[in-house]
Amino acid sequence: MKLDVQLTDKNEAYIIKNLYPLYLYDLSGHYGLLPNMHGIYEESNDFRTLKDQYDIQNIWWKKPGVLFPYIILVNEIPVGFILIATPPHCNKGIDYFVNEFFLIQSLRGQGIAERAANIVFSQHKGTWELFTNPLEKNVVGQKFWRKTVSNYTKGAYIEENGETFDGHKLIFRFNNSEK
Repeated sequence: MKLDVQLTDKNEAYIIKNLYPLYLYDLSGHYGLLPNMHGIYEESNDFRTLKDQYDIQNIWWKKPGVLFPYIILVNEIPVGFILIATPPHCNKGIDYFVNEFFLIQSLRGQGIAERAANIVFSQHKGTWELFTNPLEKNVVGQKFWRKTVSNYTKGAYIEENGETFDGHKLIFRFNNSEK
């Protein structure tokens, strides 16, 4: 399998936008979420169509050098995405934040997600942070991040449970400046 992770521009934005509802559906199982009254996975009933949801995602392609929307390709087919934020879109003292990370279910457990994360980590040097759901429903996600970050940093990372701007999360931090 040929893996490629590419930074997208506004011309490829539609690919991530096409995958995004699958990501939100995936998350619904971890958080017990239901779609809104229009069948869209958003808290607000203001989102009536996927196009409404797409419009709020446009920020990812309006701030190059600050927001980094990556697409994951396997054999040239889009199978996931990684959305990386930098200041001012992350916590103080953090250079890079994994805002969203998604790989389609049929390719999980094959090392693709870890390799994709490593590619992106290696492209940006500094202090990293990422959150994941700390609940039992997300044991697979917790194990994935624990293994991925531990392997990448050779165990030199911080893991803690705590409050974030997105509620209580399992938080991972590491610095790859020396890598």
